[in-house]
Amino acid sequence: MQKDIRQIPILQIVPNRFQPRRQFAESSINELAQTIAAHGLLQPIVLREYEPNHYEIIAGERRYRAVQSLGWAEISAIVEQMTNRESAEMAVIENLQREDLNPIDEATAYQNLLRSTPVTQAQLAQRLGKSQSYLANQLRLLKLPQEAQEAIVDGKITARHGRALLALDEITQAIVFKRILSDHLTVSQTDHLIAQLSESDGDTPAPAEETPAATPQKKKNAAKKRRKNSERTVSLALAANQIKQSLKKIESAGHQVHYTEQKTADHYTIMIDVAIGDATSESKEEN
Repeated sequence: MQKDIRQIPILQIVPNRFQPRRQFAESSINELAQTIAAHGLLQPIVLREYEPNHYEIIAGERRYRAVQSLGWAEISAIVEQMTNRESAEMAVIENLQREDLNPIDEATAYQNLLRSTPVTQAQLAQRLGKSQSYLANQLRLLKLPQEAQEAIVDGKITARHGRALLALDEITQAIVFKRILSDHLTVSQTDHLIAQLSESDGDTPAPAEETPAATPQKKKNAAKKRRKNSERTVSLALAANQIKQSLKKIESAGHQVHYTEQKTADHYTIMIDVAIGDATSESKEEN
């Protein structure tokens, strides 16, 4: 059945409060506005009337913003009858179908739905056509510090980088995050680094508990010392990882490589034995 298309005044429309997309590229809106100006609005937006003559966008906020920038007084729209929950779910589904929603906005949308509607993770996952484990993994990203979340939004690191960082304590997390950015670590390299750090944790004595009498300066010094130790541990793990990568290249050249590591509280020993072969016999074979 064909739905009625109405002309709704722009001033009577507000964005969806459950809109998961927090960033709208101005260049993209401008391009869409130029297309609409040249060819008209080919697809109406979808609204719901939450109060008499007051409408909330269900789908089509980019089109609404583009038309608004053109100074139009009205926009073609289909008005649906929806509850708050249905409106929120539709806003998420509409954006997910576009496939360019960043992981943090997606996670925030799920979190808002769970807080504003009486549904469990399992029920929400079923309604959205997602697995519960997928939903839970996306929500975990919101436990990252703001700096890391912004890096995911900007595409500087991936969601998989972010989930890997969650295995670390706050101080080490910040150090590894900066190393990912500065050294352009892949997800595999990050996982390997974190695995090495986890092994090192067993060799490092736990910091002594601070007594109630500890002064703010002592606490600050203790935190500074822990950070310095974490930075050293990360640097050692990265160096060891780079050595291993180099040894793989030597192995691929046909040489036998024997690599061993030994860790103590005070030393980190790496022993490398490379069989380079008999240069004389190789020369004779070539002749």
